[in-house]
Amino acid sequence: MNENNKKKLTHWADQTAEKIIRTRGDLDIYTCASGITPSGTVHIGNFREIISVDLVVRALRARGKKVRFIYSWDDYDVFRKVPKNMPKQDLLKSYLRFPITMVPDVTDRDKSYARHNEVDVESTLPAVGIFPEYLYQADRYRKNLYAEGIKIALDKREKIKECLNYYRDDSHKMKADEEYWPTAVFCSKCHKDTTEMVSYDGEYGLTYKCSDCGNEETIDIRTSPDVKLGWRVDWPMRWKAENTIFEPAGKDHHSQGGSFDTAKLVAKDVYGVEPPETFQYDFIGLKGLPGKMSSSSGNVINLEQVLKVYQPEVVRYMFAGTRPNTEFNISFDLDVIKTYEDYDKMERIVFGEQKAKNENVFEKQKRIWELSQVSENKEEMPSVISYQIPFRHMCNLLQANSGDIEAVIAELKDIKQEQLDRFKTRCKCAWYWITECAPEEFKFQLQDPNSPDFKKAEITNEGLACIKKLYTEVIPHMDEVDEKTFNTSLYSVAEDCGVESKQLFTMCYRILVAKEKGPRLANFMKLIGRQKLSALFEKYI
Repeated sequence: MNENNKKKLTHWADQTAEKIIRTRGDLDIYTCASGITPSGTVHIGNFREIISVDLVVRALRARGKKVRFIYSWDDYDVFRKVPKNMPKQDLLKSYLRFPITMVPDVTDRDKSYARHNEVDVESTLPAVGIFPEYLYQADRYRKNLYAEGIKIALDKREKIKECLNYYRDDSHKMKADEEYWPTAVFCSKCHKDTTEMVSYDGEYGLTYKCSDCGNEETIDIRTSPDVKLGWRVDWPMRWKAENTIFEPAGKDHHSQGGSFDTAKLVAKDVYGVEPPETFQYDFIGLKGLPGKMSSSSGNVINLEQVLKVYQPEVVRYMFAGTRPNTEFNISFDLDVIKTYEDYDKMERIVFGEQKAKNENVFEKQKRIWELSQVSENKEEMPSVISYQIPFRHMCNLLQANSGDIEAVIAELKDIKQEQLDRFKTRCKCAWYWITECAPEEFKFQLQDPNSPDFKKAEITNEGLACIKKLYTEVIPHMDEVDEKTFNTSLYSVAEDCGVESKQLFTMCYRILVAKEKGPRLANFMKLIGRQKLSALFEKYI
């Protein structure tokens, strides 16, 4: 292995890609899979699996491999529970036990409840550079694409029973005389899965009876649109059908003796294939929001909502910069500032504007930065660093300009054309965070002396003397001095007027933002500018 390859292996996605190639050999195509049941809003925790696969896919492609990235919508699963965040709860309850794809979209936007949740994801993933091939399992089952896979499961149901029992203790094992069926059927009359298997003819005939409506019939699994496999068998059956060589899973599925371990046994002993390479990914927490995310309960934040606060590169960075088996929080509080600062530091290292501790750190930061970009094509990655001002300062600029991004840009004389789009996106995210998420003490609105709602702040007589001195002697010359000198002049005014500096600062904040506190005053007044300050302070002269 040459030195360049060693450097590339600093990132976990590259390490996983190398393991896949080493284990599976040189293949014409490497199929990497992800998927979920669209039982409710697909939350940001689910997104961790999607982007984890995407990062490995990119690492494989970087090694010249042809990759098929499939994302399965398990929309032929049963609708078991009505999420609390959905409207028309009674209507949805009437469809419990139906396949999700038959549940109506209560917003009337899409053709079904399942499709609504799918569209929300499919329309958002391109924003972060993810473009999988979507497989719709309801459609595939109804087209009988898995008929032979179902027949194998029926023929070998005793072997599957052994696989399911393998990791169970004696109290949870299926008994030797207990009949096991790997199939489920949606009743052709009432469409519910309230069915029991009655018999199998050893070929393609399967007889079931519905306990809800009493319907009993024999179906041909080659032509019936109503039969499917239970998920512990469905999963390995599709590994074979799709020739999957990589698929990660959450730590709930990856627990010892859990569903992934069982599926591996079924893959080998029933379908005669090697299970895919894998790794475990951990949960995502939400800073300040209680409870574990769950699509079925409705307590969720999805990718679209995260993208309102974090620009796409920073969203990718949070996942690319964290090992999959490490739990981390996505914050909507003041930690948003730190996340942006961490991303900017990485970018400064990559573009040589800040020195890394050593060469290994540089290589790792560079690889994380590459994987954080929306495009995986190096020719389409930014050729210049983002325009960097501290995120907190950007927020102050936006608030001083009432969210007017163009006004903020007009104040930045050195911003380059190639930096504008990324800067505007960050400004939009920052403004959303300020108005919707930031703690109240962080927010402010610059007072408008020309507004009909303008009210003068209460200022003492001695305070008015300070304000007049600032207006006549300091503000007119503020552009001629740097921030440090300007800050010293503020303290001098307080001393000359015989008031505490803290008292003067409080009066200024009342005049500027109608609050007792605010951003660092000298810096804040500088970014507001002489013209706006003069117009405000003039009201008190």
